[in-house]
Amino acid sequence: MDRAQIRALLEKVEKGSLSVEEALEKLRHFPVQDLGHTQIDTHRALRRGFPEVIFCQGKKSEQIEVIVERMAESGSQVLATRCPAEVARSIVGKVPGARYHPLSGALVVGDKKKSLKGGLVLVVSAGTSDIPVAEEAAVTAETLGCRVQTLYDAGVAGIHRLLRQSKLLTEAAVIIVVAGMEGALPSVVGGLVEAPVIAVPTSVGYGASFGGLAALLAMLNSCSPGVLVVNIDNGFGAGYAATLIVQSVGRKSG
Repeated sequence: MDRAQIRALLEKVEKGSLSVEEALEKLRHFPVQDLGHTQIDTHRALRRGFPEVIFCQGKKSEQIEVIVERMAESGSQVLATRCPAEVARSIVGKVPGARYHPLSGALVVGDKKKSLKGGLVLVVSAGTSDIPVAEEAAVTAETLGCRVQTLYDAGVAGIHRLLRQSKLLTEAAVIIVVAGMEGALPSVVGGLVEAPVIAVPTSVGYGASFGGLAALLAMLNSCSPGVLVVNIDNGFGAGYAATLIVQSVGRKSG
């Protein structure tokens, strides 16, 4: 439950349209719903502004399905990352409002949050091979209420592709830059803009890229100040961090 849901519940009790017992029943699984294999943190939305996100990798299909179903039943918005396609298809057939984004592997249930004030989140990928991770970042930020635009295949091997989008770069409040290989693009973007840059190394590249480690180290050693780095292939983490920045800016300006 988030603040709006709890406020609405309390207002109904105050007006007499909902009994205390009925309200208690609705709060029965607050702050934790124990499923045996999983304890859903139903207090998360109240603390952080968005419900707990389901990381599907390593979970059994039936576990993913029951977690999504229980969260959706409670009226909670659902975001599940790295969801296998066959599991997603089953959920979409059972849960109203469920949508699957096959490129990113993200499953979403419910309408996205009301658009946050605070500006645009721009997601840039160095190459086409980096798009799945970039899409995870974009879907995450959009689901959490951000206005999102994408700019794909604009890496340093053809830097004019990036420079011709200078207006878009300067309009963004936060820029997520996703790159594999040598991971140089976040440093380039960081040197062009005043917005915070969140760098996402990907595991794309030949042997000496060491599954994204080369890009990660390059980004951590960026000479461009203000570049923040998340873990390899962690588009979700970048999208979530960008949302928190936008949310903070919107709160101060609003």
